[in-house]
Amino acid sequence: MSNHLFQTYNLGQLTLQNRAVMAPMTRSRAINNIPNDLMVTYYQQRAGAGLIITEGTSPSPNGLGYARIPGIFNQQQVAGWHKVTDAVHAKGAKIFIQLMHTGRVSHEVNLPKGARVVGPSNITAAGDMWTDAEGMKPHTQPHALTTEEVKATIQEYVNAAKLAVEAGFDGVELHAANGYLIEQFINGVVNNRTDEYGGSVVNRSKFLLEIAAQTIAAIGKEKVGVRFSPFSGFNDIPAYNEVTETYDYLSQKLNDLGVAYLHLLDHSANGLDLVPADLRATIRANFKGTLIWCGAYDLERAIQDLQDGKADLIAFGKPFISNPDLVERLQQNLALAQPDFNTLYTPDEKGFTDYPVAV
Repeated sequence: MSNHLFQTYNLGQLTLQNRAVMAPMTRSRAINNIPNDLMVTYYQQRAGAGLIITEGTSPSPNGLGYARIPGIFNQQQVAGWHKVTDAVHAKGAKIFIQLMHTGRVSHEVNLPKGARVVGPSNITAAGDMWTDAEGMKPHTQPHALTTEEVKATIQEYVNAAKLAVEAGFDGVELHAANGYLIEQFINGVVNNRTDEYGGSVVNRSKFLLEIAAQTIAAIGKEKVGVRFSPFSGFNDIPAYNEVTETYDYLSQKLNDLGVAYLHLLDHSANGLDLVPADLRATIRANFKGTLIWCGAYDLERAIQDLQDGKADLIAFGKPFISNPDLVERLQQNLALAQPDFNTLYTPDEKGFTDYPVAV
C-alpha cells in the first residue's frame, strides 16, 4: 500500500510538507485571551505537520465563551499570534487560524466587560461551562441577535480574517461545527428566527455563506477553509429533519465560492452519531477542492482513506497533544504516548509543552 500521508501536497498556492494536519483543539492557555510565549512553544513543537489549524479563536469579545481561549480582534492578539506563525513557518509548516465564535455555548462570567452571550435565538444550551471566577455554571441564556446585529457579527469575522493575515497566518478556518455560533444558525431547532437568517435550509445557511463570501472578498478564496461536523450532537445541537439536505446544499455552495478546503469531523469515536457513508460521498462529489477528514484516525486508516480518494488530507487531534513529534513517530512506526486528560485545559505548561519527543 503506497503511503500518501508523508508526501507533499499543494493546497492552493501553499505546498504542505506532508498530508498530516494538526486538528484544532481548545487548550485554554491564552491568559487574558492573548496568545503568549507558552503557546508559541506548543505550536512550534508540533510543526512537523503539513498544516496546523489553531485552537478555536474568537473573532469577537462576544465569542470568548470558554475560559482562557484566544481572540483575534485587537492588536495585542495580532502581536501574540505573529510570534506563533513565525515559529511555525521557521520549521516548515503552514498554519491556518480557526475562527470560533462560541455563541450560546458560553457563560457571561468568561466574557470581557461590555460583551454578552449571543445566539441566533434566545434558546439556552443545556449543560454547564467552567469559569475561573466561579467554577462550573449553567450556560447563560443568549441574547437573540437582531438582523442588524447578525450583519455586524459577519463583519467581525471579516475583520478577524484581515487581522489573521496581518498576524502571518496562511489562512483562516471558519468553524461551522461542534455546536458553536455558525452551526447554531445552521441547525433547524436551535435557530427559530423568522427573518432572512431563519426558516428554510437556504436561509439558515446564509450566515455561513455570507461570512465565507465576504471573507473571500477580503483575503482571497485560497485563504479560507470551513469545518463541519454533521450529525455530531455536540454542545446540545439537536437532530433536525434536513441534515443531509443542508450539507448537500452547503457543500455545493462552498464549492461555487471556491473555498480552499472543507474539513469534516466525525465524532463517532466519542460515542456520537457516525456521518453516514452516503453523505460523505455526496460531499466528496459536490466539493472539488481539498477535503480534510478528522475523527480518531490511526496510521492504517489514514493511509487507506488517502489511497481511496476519500480525503486529500487527514487531521489528527488528541495524538498531537501528547506527541509533539507525531508525524515522525508515525513515519517510523513508533509507539504513541497517551494524553493526560486532567491537564487538557489547565493554564500552565503541564500537559501542554512538557510532552517529550520519542528520539
